[in-house]
Parts: sequence; structure tokens; C-alpha cells
Amino acid sequence: MDREFIAERQKGLQNYLNVITTNHILSNCELVKKFLDPNNYSASYTEIALQQVSMFFRSEPKWEVVEPLKDIGWRIRKKYFLMKIKNQPKERLVLSWADLGPDKYLSDKDFQCLIKLLPSCLHPYIYRVTFATANESSALLIRMFNEKGTLKDLIYKAKPKDPFLRKYCNPKKIQGLELQQIKTYGRQILEVLKFLHDKGFPYGHLHASNVMLEGDTCRLLDLENSLLGLPSFYRSYFSQFRKINTLESVDVHCFGHLLYEMTYGRPPDSVPVDSFPPAPSMAVVAVLESTLSCEACKNGMPTVSRLLQMPLFSDVLLTTSEKPQFKIPTKLKEALRIAKECIEKRLIEEQKQIHQHRRLTRAQSHHGSEEERKKRKILARKKSKRSAVENSEEHSAKYSNSNNSAGSGASSPLTSPSSPTPPSTAGMSALPPPPPPAPLPPAAPLPPASTEVPTQLPPQAVNGVSRGALLSSIQNFQKGTLRKAETCDHSAPKIG
Repeated sequence: MDREFIAERQKGLQNYLNVITTNHILSNCELVKKFLDPNNYSASYTEIALQQVSMFFRSEPKWEVVEPLKDIGWRIRKKYFLMKIKNQPKERLVLSWADLGPDKYLSDKDFQCLIKLLPSCLHPYIYRVTFATANESSALLIRMFNEKGTLKDLIYKAKPKDPFLRKYCNPKKIQGLELQQIKTYGRQILEVLKFLHDKGFPYGHLHASNVMLEGDTCRLLDLENSLLGLPSFYRSYFSQFRKINTLESVDVHCFGHLLYEMTYGRPPDSVPVDSFPPAPSMAVVAVLESTLSCEACKNGMPTVSRLLQMPLFSDVLLTTSEKPQFKIPTKLKEALRIAKECIEKRLIEEQKQIHQHRRLTRAQSHHGSEEERKKRKILARKKSKRSAVENSEEHSAKYSNSNNSAGSGASSPLTSPSSPTPPSTAGMSALPPPPPPAPLPPAAPLPPASTEVPTQLPPQAVNGVSRGALLSSIQNFQKGTLRKAETCDHSAPKIG
């Protein structure tokens, strides 16, 4: 229980948690979330999923569960089961169940209609949905099980059935794909993104685990995620940048992450990326710079059409005869448009809050630094000295003004320490006042007689009261008050 030992262990634990929470995969792990926030992550989602799946099997008896696929995905509230059809026991399928997320803005009716519409979506680069259904709180979809796994399984040389952390968190060998694979897979993914954007269907969930591989063809997974309102795998990245504020720009930014992973065999250490390691082609770096660089994150993402025109993808020939087909009724298109706007509005609000928090944190860090504290001390000393000088000047000015007001007035005699003090101001017996001056015309009083001024003024009187009285007398002097004098001039010469 030593205090220093506890403080040291506390600091070590904080550093350990910082490392875990900065790792993108570990920070989304259920165990980490339950440790940091047990109140919001106390429910057992596996049990909830089993209850929902059991209810589904009551109405659809032709399906049968082979085994649960534990933790093969990164989402806490999404569970997977290996399935089979009773009359086709050798075929394997995957059932995915997920509850609603924070961005679910569709009405229950529109949501269920759109989920049931997904099996009708046919595209050469979208993985086919075999069956889909939904209720007011969750959705359940069935797809064919692929033994080869996803694009991420290819990059990390992992087995599809293994848990997500074991497959991707600490790979034994890091190696990117061949240049031709990067070009082909990238072009296919961009084509399907453009198709969804043109249809007005929001996606926002592109990452390597959501791209299924069938031979040399990429097929997109989990179109239902945006309908369910689930958060994106890369949300913690693009929520930092206020220019990435539409689902189209989110898809382009996520494509940058995917291209980086295909090129280097691992995700970027941080985003934005200041400098890129050597790549198989400078054309790859050009696309990465347009989606992950500081300038791109600050100024905004290019469009999917712009990426398709870049040298890396413009010369790729796609050989497919399958015609895309995905008919969405006009009413549901309008519902999708409104839901998309709501998703983007919430993203913008979140980005605004993050921006304000970062500004506040920077300000607090700046003001709390040792250098800033020294600056504030120096400024405080300077300010106190300046205020002291100003106070002394103000005090002397007030003293001078009070003396001026005491000695002003044309009829007031000049006073000094040696001059007699009037009884009204002294409040005590004083010397008799000097004789009054000679009577003057009623227009204005004469200035005080010069005899009233002491012949020798001390320095204090000259600088203080007497000087103010003298200035006042000079200012109030009027020439018309002087009496006319008769002079006898005898200076003229006499002629006898």
C-alpha cells in the first residue's frame, strides 16, 4: 500500500490502456469495451442472437444450424452461424444476425422492405444474399459460405473460421499483393461503389473483411449495415476530418485504407499519412495521396469517378457478362435519401464536437506547459509594475487638480503656507485678514493687490497653490475693469 508504488503502478496501467485503445482492432474488442464501460456492455449478445435465430427457425424449418462461428467478425452486436439446408446437407451457408445501430433512421416498414429487397440485388461485384428478413429490432441474412474467405484473409493468409483477433491482430508475415491484383481488385471495388452511389444506396462500410474473393473477382458484402444504422469500421478515423462529411466521401476514404492494406500488407499506423513507403508503382502512391494524405483529409476526398480515371485503374479491362440489376421503388429511394441525410448530419455533429474538444485540449495543454507558466509570470510582473506607475501618476495628478481647484477664482486671495488662512477653511482663529482693496466699479472685481503676495515665496508655494491662483488671476483678467488715469506730460520742450 505504499503511496509511491501505487502511483507508479497507476501510471503503468494508464500507459498499458493507452497502447490498447490506440490499436484499432483491440479497441473494438468486446473484452476491452466491457472492462472500460461495463454498464453499456453488460448484455450477452450471443444469447440474444440465439433467441432471435431460434424464433426464425420456427417459421423457416428448412434451415438448420451446424455450429456457431465465434468471434469471426469485429462487431460486438453481430453474430455468425454456420448453416445448412436440410434437403441439401453438403452445402454450407453463413447466417449473420445484427441488431440496430445508432444511425437507423428508416421507419420499421421501410427498413423491413429494403432488407427483404437485398436478395434481388444482382451485380458481378456484390456477394449474393440468399435469404433476408427483419423485425423491428434486428435483421437476419443468409449467404453462401466461402472456403477461401475475404480479401483480408488473403492479405493476412488467415483461415476464415478463426477468431478476428487471432487472424488479423498480430500477423506472422506482412506482405502486400501483386501490382496486377491491386489494380484489378481496386477497379472492381470502385465500379461497385459507383453503382451504389448512382442508385442512391448508402454504403459507408468498405474494408478488406467486407470484400469476398471468388477466384480473381471481388464481391462486396454487408449492404445491410447502412440500413441497420451500424457504425463504420473506420469511423474513428474519418470522424476526425470535417471535410469527409458525406457517405460518398466516406467510401472513398475507406477505399484509401483498403488500397494501403493491399499494397503494404498492413493498415497504416496513423491517418493522415505523412509519407508512404516504397510501393510497386508510383501510380499506387498517387491514389493513396489523394485519399489518405494530410492535404486530402484537410481539403476533401476525390469522387469515385475521378479515381477510376487515374492511371492505376484507367487501363484495367474488366471481363464480365453479368448485367447489374437492383430495382428500388421510388418511395423507398426517397426514404433512403432522407436516412442518408440524417446519417451525414449526425456525422457532422460528431465531427464538430471532436473539433471543439481538440481545441479545448490543445488550449489547456498550452496554458499548462512550463514555458507558458513562465511567460504568464513575466507578464504578470510587468503588468503589476505598469499599474503601480500608472497609480502613482494618477495620484499625483489628482493631488495637483485638487490644489488647483482650491486656489482658483478671481476674488480668492493667493494662498501659501506663509499667507494668512481664512477662518472658513481653517475652522479656527487666524490672523486678521488684510485690508480690502480700493472700491471698484460694479462690472468686475479688481485682481488682488500685489502687496498680498509674499515677497519671498517658498518653493512649495511656487509649485503648488500659489502658481494655480496666479494662473487663474491671469486668465480672468479683464482690461475694461481698469480705471482711466490722467497724466501730465512735461517732457515736451519749452520755448521761452
